[in-house]
Amino acid sequence: MTSLSRGRAATIGLLAAGSALAVGHLVAGFGDPRTSPPVAVGGAFIDLVPPGLKEFAVAVFGTADKLALIVGMALVIAALAVVAGLSSRRSVLPGALLIGAFGLVGVVAAVSRPEGGPLPSLAAGAVGVGVFAWLHRAGRAPVATEIDRRRFLATSGLVVVGAGLAGIGGSSLSKGSGVTASREAVAGRLPNVPPPPIPAGADFVADGTPTFLTTNRDFYRIDTALVVPQLRAENWRLRLHGMVDRELDLSFTDLINRRLESRTITLACVSNEVGGNLISTAHFVGVPVRDLLLEAGVRPGAQQLLTTSTDGYTAGTPVDVLLEPDRGALLAFEMNGEPLPAKHGFPVRMVVPGLYGYVSATKWLVDAEVTTFDRRAYWQQRGWAQQGPIKTQSRIDRPQRAAQLQAGPVTVAGIAWAQHTGIDAVQVRVDGGPWQAAELATEVGRDTWRMWRARLDLAPGEHVVQCRAVDRTGTPQTEARQGVVPDGATGLHETTFRCT
Repeated sequence: MTSLSRGRAATIGLLAAGSALAVGHLVAGFGDPRTSPPVAVGGAFIDLVPPGLKEFAVAVFGTADKLALIVGMALVIAALAVVAGLSSRRSVLPGALLIGAFGLVGVVAAVSRPEGGPLPSLAAGAVGVGVFAWLHRAGRAPVATEIDRRRFLATSGLVVVGAGLAGIGGSSLSKGSGVTASREAVAGRLPNVPPPPIPAGADFVADGTPTFLTTNRDFYRIDTALVVPQLRAENWRLRLHGMVDRELDLSFTDLINRRLESRTITLACVSNEVGGNLISTAHFVGVPVRDLLLEAGVRPGAQQLLTTSTDGYTAGTPVDVLLEPDRGALLAFEMNGEPLPAKHGFPVRMVVPGLYGYVSATKWLVDAEVTTFDRRAYWQQRGWAQQGPIKTQSRIDRPQRAAQLQAGPVTVAGIAWAQHTGIDAVQVRVDGGPWQAAELATEVGRDTWRMWRARLDLAPGEHVVQCRAVDRTGTPQTEARQGVVPDGATGLHETTFRCT
């Protein structure tokens, strides 16, 4: 019996797996792109991964955590495809079973997701097995002649071209969902709600702080969606129901025709480590959540507003917080003067000043239920705290760690935040010495970060500089070091550098 060479066997496995993924992607493109086999498997993996591993990924890869997952999945699939090929050097059966198992895993993952849709994975499994068998048969032919080699290369080439066309077709269909056109159409319909003015001196960019407002492109993104959900504004509806006297059913047009507010808000992720960059500031325009709750009539005993994304993600926001007259929670549809970018929740997301995003900032919002804490939201099911008030924190942006500076006057600069309370002071200390007051930038509001800088006269040698914020109540941030689980990190940020 003719045995495949190792190189040819591995190639067959890779081509079969690639064809399966491409066809699955194409079939998903005709319906919901999120049912594409690797996306469905990746989404199920995110749902099942232990919180510790998720936090490790965010700590190591930051906002590129999803890209890292995709690359990791690609490497695992490639490795298994090679194993499938090598296990079938004499018989097609072992490899065909393994390729078929790829499809089965995709089916199970798709069924477990809110969007469902096992058809793309079924198609991927069938095509993968078929291509594997076809190439295996072609590869088992004698390889002694140049004609046989050319025949196998031609067969492999057809598979590559077919898979490439299928993959391109699937990507084109996915991009053709109309979200870009919907955003453009919405831009011409949004009421003109001027943003609050940003006073002069709100940042110290020249000294190393971020700009006060974060561009939409640079605004951090942490969520559970492996691919960005594609919702059109004209198809969007929100149902507000549960423990209310009157259910509300709103279209996008209904929403933008209500009373609107424009607010400048700093959002922070609970996964932000001490000194981390998972914090950004933007202008948001939207409908006050309090207005909607008052109109619906919240019944006694209600504890949370459980909001749901189109991809099934849920967050539970305390009702008493949302009903505070000065809280300023919004169902936002505009960000920095334009419709929400798709990756930040278009067409509508929730924004709540002073709460970490995991309990308040649902993107791609489609459902809101007033209920009790007995209904556990996504992250509460995974061990995170029910309440998520943002903790007072500060960060040093310059000098960066291991910088080499000239001795003498040195400027240290950074940011501080205590959303919905406000920053009263920032202090710095050098090499464990006494705390010194830093200069604060002009305050914009208690729901935004505040920049600071300090002029220090430093001698030659290595120095450690720490910072701490003091909120409007006079309470300094805690020095006790705590990780992000279960309700946000604490501790002092520091940087070490050398003066010469």
